Amino acid sequence: MEVKTKNKKRIDTIDLVRGVSVLLMIPVHVMIVYSTMDTWNNTLLGEIIQVAERGTPMFLVVMGLSFVFSGKLSMLEIGFRGIKILALGYLLNITRFIIPMVMFGGFPDDFVKANGLTPGDPQNYVFYTLLGDILQLAGISLIIMGIIIKIIKNKYAALILAVLIMLTSRAVSGFRFDIVGIDYLCDLLWAKSYNVYFPVFPWMSFILIGLFFGMWYKEQNYNIRFMFGKMLPFGLGMLLFGGALCYMNYDYHFGDYYHLGPGGTIVLMGVNLLLIWLGNIVVKYINPTLFSVISYASKNVTSFYFIQWVVIYWGILYVGYSQQSNQLKIVAIMILITLITFTVLWFINKIKEILKQKRSEQSSEKQIAIK
Repeated sequence: MEVKTKNKKRIDTIDLVRGVSVLLMIPVHVMIVYSTMDTWNNTLLGEIIQVAERGTPMFLVVMGLSFVFSGKLSMLEIGFRGIKILALGYLLNITRFIIPMVMFGGFPDDFVKANGLTPGDPQNYVFYTLLGDILQLAGISLIIMGIIIKIIKNKYAALILAVLIMLTSRAVSGFRFDIVGIDYLCDLLWAKSYNVYFPVFPWMSFILIGLFFGMWYKEQNYNIRFMFGKMLPFGLGMLLFGGALCYMNYDYHFGDYYHLGPGGTIVLMGVNLLLIWLGNIVVKYINPTLFSVISYASKNVTSFYFIQWVVIYWGILYVGYSQQSNQLKIVAIMILITLITFTVLWFINKIKEILKQKRSEQSSEKQIAIK
């Protein structure tokens, strides 16, 4: 089926920014896991990767945009999607942490201690299984959106909810009831410790901002120039306003990257809106071969994310944790892990295609037999 030009351009832009954010994950994660702190803080490569890290929330903004394009889903369908992604997040934890701990002798002691844990403690299995990451954020956010979808009928409802989450993120950060189980749910919502890296407060606000622009785009009869044109002033305004807040009180408004305050969230949101706006300009100049790689990563975002984390963490058993200081060697590791991830992804998709074809053939044979 032929795709209309305006839809194709929209898809290309979304594929570009999402694909780039996905591809940036590997360099960022390799540096976080393998490089020494000195290399992270005091080298050119470390500075470049720290800048790249600030662009990874593009994935969340695009998730909100894509929500509008995915068709009219019921509350149950949205909630079920959220549960599936949430389950995948815990499967990822088991695959990247628990399997190496059980089958391959476990991680180095310095890795375990870096997480504030004691080597050999059985509670470590619980910690790593329940670790909150971006898939937990995406799953819970979808479940919440499934519950409140009737409220978010207007783009300004999405915007107001995003602002409320941003403004209250620091106030509720770390709040608990001191009840086992309930406290873990609180951590998933607004943790300030590293058992949850992407709590809903404030990170869901990125998804809601994407939803806001997606709904605006739909209101304007899918006018892509209008939507991306609005991202420019919004992005600049957020960058300046959030930057001013962080300048006045950096610890409160930014703190650490994973547990942001209001100002830090606004700054990063501004940065990412500007990057998406820039992506809409750049997409027309990208070499088709390069774009096909980026688009492939974008269309397989969840599988790509899953595979690269497994490869990186299993790699600790061979490369060590926070041991690498040679920048060229780190770049070589980034390239190697990228190639391994794409290779594994290709094989998985190939197997899926073969199984799908076999099911189709079996279905056709049954229909012929019935006739």
